Amino acid sequence: MTFLLSNRPLLSAVIAMLLAQFLKPFVVWITDRTFNFRYFFTTGGMPSSHTSAVVALTTSIYIVEGWQSLAFTISFVFAAIVIHDAMSIRRAAGKQAEVINEWSRILAQIHEDGQFTPENLKTMLGHTFVQVSAGFILGLLIAIIFTVVIA
Repeated sequence: MTFLLSNRPLLSAVIAMLLAQFLKPFVVWITDRTFNFRYFFTTGGMPSSHTSAVVALTTSIYIVEGWQSLAFTISFVFAAIVIHDAMSIRRAAGKQAEVINEWSRILAQIHEDGQFTPENLKTMLGHTFVQVSAGFILGLLIAIIFTVVIA
């Protein structure tokens, strides 16, 4: 247990992810004036918790072990894949889900006899550049705080 609490890269990543998830409903409240607890547990939205976690992990490993370490190299590549996935693949899947949901509503109207019951797909899957950037900055700050300042 002591190892887990003294593992600064792990601690930075976990705290960055939890803080990003914690902030999501409050960001929605600021922008939409609605507060919904489900945003604590959703993917997508502002800031990107996946991005904040991998950036915190990578930054913390960089600070602790240096840029020439194997751990940093692996973490850097992993972070690039996660960030790319969040902004492109998962975002595209969310947009496709919106189109499928619309077609499902149209089909439900055509089949008013109840033969077709639409199931709404989750549309908030990926992130915009701004959401990923916010997660990036949050992860960077958390890593610096928990690896340099508090260490």
